[in-house]
Amino acid sequence: MASPAADDYLKTVYAHTEWQDAPITPSVLAAKLGIAPSSVTEMVKKLAAAGLVSHVPYGAVRLTDAGTQRALAMVRRHRLIETWLVQEFGYGWHEVHDEAEVLEHTISDRLLEGIDERLGRPRFDPHGDAIPDADGRIEREPFVLLADAPAGHTGHVLRVDDRDPELLRSLETLGLDVSSTVRVTASGVELDGAEVALPDGAAEVVWISA
Repeated sequence: MASPAADDYLKTVYAHTEWQDAPITPSVLAAKLGIAPSSVTEMVKKLAAAGLVSHVPYGAVRLTDAGTQRALAMVRRHRLIETWLVQEFGYGWHEVHDEAEVLEHTISDRLLEGIDERLGRPRFDPHGDAIPDADGRIEREPFVLLADAPAGHTGHVLRVDDRDPELLRSLETLGLDVSSTVRVTASGVELDGAEVALPDGAAEVVWISA
């Protein structure tokens, strides 16, 4: 089944478990996509019939091998486009998600390959998410969510969730981006050696090296 909607479902299921282990449920999937639960139920049934997901009533939705392969192809498109917009067009990291959501369904495979080559085959997008290669392989080092890191832990920022543009702007103002060094203290965090007050919710959207 080939459709932008199906691809969005598969990409969302994949992304949900990329940085944590809890599987996604239909209700969470509906919330992430902004779609009515009844519509999600119908699409999940279609995806399961096509062999792209496995699902039991009221249970989690999981990608099959075929679903994972297709999800990785869409993730590759999305993240390469985000990187392209930042590097070639001067977009801020808080501006690219919605643009990539549209463009990922429209550009050809030939153009995508050209973008990848022009950018030098990047391994990570501007938010630190791994870009799968053309064969679906990704690289990622061990990580911990900043909110779960104990006092005294030091690591470099691996990834910042891109769903909240305002929070991304706030973190950028503080000087926090991918590769920044963060040390967790008893009272908060030090960013590149300086004590900073993170915006509300920031510790739940920043991942650092374990």
